[in-house]
Amino acid sequence: MNRTARLYALVEELRAASPRPLTVGALAARFEVSPRTVQRDLQALLESGVPVRATAGRGGGWAVDPAMTLPPIRFTAEEASALAVALAAADAATPYAGAARSAALKIAASMTGRASAAAQELAQRIVSLPSPADCAVRTAVEQALTAGTVLRLTYVDAAGRRSDRAVEPAGLLTADGRWYLIAWCRTRGAGRGFRLDRITAATPTAEPAGSHDLSALLRGSVAADAVRPTALAPLAPPP
Repeated sequence: MNRTARLYALVEELRAASPRPLTVGALAARFEVSPRTVQRDLQALLESGVPVRATAGRGGGWAVDPAMTLPPIRFTAEEASALAVALAAADAATPYAGAARSAALKIAASMTGRASAAAQELAQRIVSLPSPADCAVRTAVEQALTAGTVLRLTYVDAAGRRSDRAVEPAGLLTADGRWYLIAWCRTRGAGRGFRLDRITAATPTAEPAGSHDLSALLRGSVAADAVRPTALAPLAPPP
């Protein structure tokens, strides 16, 4: 068993035993490797964001929170290829690109057989031109939108005018290959769209933002007819 397959199998072994922890010795015997190898594997899982945890003392060991992981998913070759294309489009300028990359690694580790071969073959045939992106800005936007907090930003509009704003994020809009943060602008007292590549600085705060309906903020704008992407529709509750 190669390491990628073993890492995946380790998670499933811990999931099956949850909430009972398993010792390193028991895991080493199960996968016929040394305890040191298991320790390295568990540390790798921990660093990659998998919710494994260790408990010390009598009856201790390693465990995983089953509520924080997905059960095995079987992709068809076509589905695997579609995921490869979609994740290839998540370049550095795309919101949540970092999470998309880590998800891609986990998906790749879970796939076997024809689906895995199809995804790998297609991935070798996709290239993209890198686009300039301010990772600090993108990360700040992600944090504020996910946590529902006020975001302070510096924005340069199409005419080159610079302004400092305090905004309450409502959502993200993608159009013509660009991303926009749609938010209630406290400075202007109205809904506004901010092109991500024109935000020169952004800082999330701990202040809770108000709740704003994305469709209401877009009403009357050129993006009034924006619709939820078909691929995301099953994930969201009906309007």
